[in-house]
Amino acid sequence: MKKLKTNIVWRHLESSDKRITIEQGGTRSGKTYNILIWIIFGYVLKNKNKTISIARKTYPALRTSAMRDFIEILRNYDLYDEEAHNKSSAEYRLKGNLIEFISLDSPQKVRGRKRDLLFINEANELHWEDWQQLIFRTKDKIILDYNPSDEYHWIYEKVKTRDDADFFITTYKNNPFLGEEIKKEIQRLKNTDENYWNIYGLGQIGKSKSLIFNSNVVEDIPPNAKFLSMGMDFGYSNDPTTLIAVYIQDMTLYFKEHLYRNGMTNSDIAKELLRLGIGRRDEIFADSAEPKSIEEIYRFGWNIKPATKGKDSVNIGIDMLRRYKLCITKQSINTIKEFRNYKWQEDKNGNVLNTPVDLYNHSIDALRYATYNKLSRPNYGKYNIR
Repeated sequence: MKKLKTNIVWRHLESSDKRITIEQGGTRSGKTYNILIWIIFGYVLKNKNKTISIARKTYPALRTSAMRDFIEILRNYDLYDEEAHNKSSAEYRLKGNLIEFISLDSPQKVRGRKRDLLFINEANELHWEDWQQLIFRTKDKIILDYNPSDEYHWIYEKVKTRDDADFFITTYKNNPFLGEEIKKEIQRLKNTDENYWNIYGLGQIGKSKSLIFNSNVVEDIPPNAKFLSMGMDFGYSNDPTTLIAVYIQDMTLYFKEHLYRNGMTNSDIAKELLRLGIGRRDEIFADSAEPKSIEEIYRFGWNIKPATKGKDSVNIGIDMLRRYKLCITKQSINTIKEFRNYKWQEDKNGNVLNTPVDLYNHSIDALRYATYNKLSRPNYGKYNIR
């Protein structure tokens, strides 16, 4: 067999005794390729009757990246056997072990399998809930790799900080097999795009190009800021009910989270408004798709109204918010999280689309109702409580 050609990523995996290994890095650092080499030679060929899952958010992306590299490595080292490769189920059997390639774009795929080793390629594409379900079903080792294109992510906050995780950063400089022309192309990012250079050149955390809002965290609402209105988004089992107060001062909007909770009936909401000390005359603009809930809460004595909606109301509301500096009180932890994760959709080529992803938007929908219904029609409700 040929001598293995590896880089520092192989040594990370060989030396780590932690359950989780995180490989953050820039483009062409060789992290994915070397992880796959280690899975084959450092794990599969040393074990029997193991199940190894190699996963990514979508199957097309998985097929053209990790799966292609895996088969290439087998061919390069004369290990590939056509009969061992079940292309219809995306599985490969090697020395009594099963290697399966799975996409994670539906809950059934995330929750339905158990395994010994898990490798998540481009792990920052997943949601926290995906991760939780995957680790519950993984017995031994977990490996993650990704380019750090998100300024905020659950990997940084909830996985890197674990005492059973090793964390490494690699760049193109750690790949001794990379051609000089490719290195020069990466180095050109220094002068063309500072954010891309940080992410793909240096392997450092950058700002996501698909992030919808820039926001700031503040200690509290300034005393001179004027109360604008409140916004409410309804939820129950899967989604929370949210209540966000909005204040304005010049061209700055301030947001204060009062409520972010699942399982609340309309009666529960009315009682919580009373407990929170919300004024009976304070305007609350709520999701107009819930007229029964709005009417019931109104009959409990609160000044709640249906928010105006219409064609492109989401994008119009987003555009209005982006005209202002946006500040969130530091106690509004769920709202802060939403602003850090609310993004535009991207196509398969990574181009940003003008449609927001329908996630991390419960507080944002609520405050969008409040701001749009006041700032687009500033005299609405001025002379009539309802």
